[in-house]
Amino acid sequence: MAKRRKGRAINGILLLDKPYEMSSNHALQAAKRVYFANKAGHTGALDPLATGMLPICFGEATKFSQFLLDTDKVYQVTAKLGIRTTTSDADGEIVAEKPVDVTDSQLAPALDSFRGTSKQVPSMYSALKYQGQPLYKYAREGIEVPREARDITVFRLDLLRFEGDEVELEIHCSKGTYIRTIVDDLGELLGCGAHVAELRRVAVGSYPADKMVTLEQVENLLAQAKEQDISPSELLDPLLLPMHTAVDGIPAVYIDEASASYLRHGNPVQVSGAPVDGLVQVHIGDEGQESESEFIGIGQINDDGLVAPKRIVVA
Repeated sequence: MAKRRKGRAINGILLLDKPYEMSSNHALQAAKRVYFANKAGHTGALDPLATGMLPICFGEATKFSQFLLDTDKVYQVTAKLGIRTTTSDADGEIVAEKPVDVTDSQLAPALDSFRGTSKQVPSMYSALKYQGQPLYKYAREGIEVPREARDITVFRLDLLRFEGDEVELEIHCSKGTYIRTIVDDLGELLGCGAHVAELRRVAVGSYPADKMVTLEQVENLLAQAKEQDISPSELLDPLLLPMHTAVDGIPAVYIDEASASYLRHGNPVQVSGAPVDGLVQVHIGDEGQESESEFIGIGQINDDGLVAPKRIVVA
């Protein structure tokens, strides 16, 4: 007999503003506890020293978390020049210190070298796995293992501030880009070394920073609901974004209830006006009345031009 999950069946996405010095998993569990959700997952860990956007998927929204993992991100980072560390951030041990004598004319071309597509070797202090173990576990034991360089793209790199030994940047990059590696490489290019002093993620895909909420805010709403003797869902659930926002970049198709039933039973369906290939969002309703439609998941156009189920929401 399957074990029954504890908590309520709630579907949606919370844009959590992860606090400083908290692990992403700790933040996830705290949000799950506040919402009393029976199922939750995050979409791409932030280091404990980093803050900012950590989308939390509740319930059926976890089926679409991979799309958020694969999307591009925007970070704001403060690089401290003159000090290189083992972890390329403020948490590591200092391995080299050099005087900082960097000018604007030296910094500009160095920054420009990171724009566009390039190869990046992941940091040993990343969660990527080698032979089943995260790289950071090897690093903590002083073991360096081979890592393959990966293609990354920096779509935009803006210099926000350059004062003394601090460089503040905003970086819009593809998935799998390690900001700490960019900062460490920048320090080497400038000949003085550098490490991440502060890091904040301000956007994931199309989600903007102003939609983020803090743990303190949701915990206060939970306390407020208890004081007013009302259901916490009345105050907490309006903060959740709809599941389809996780796949906003995918074209949508609209079907009727009968076709939805076929899809939910694993059968492909014909949809007028569907793309000729690729993935599609599937909604029950009429095109042009999106606000009244019901998102039921993701389909894949098969070789016959039909929409086949790929990840479908349990009704």
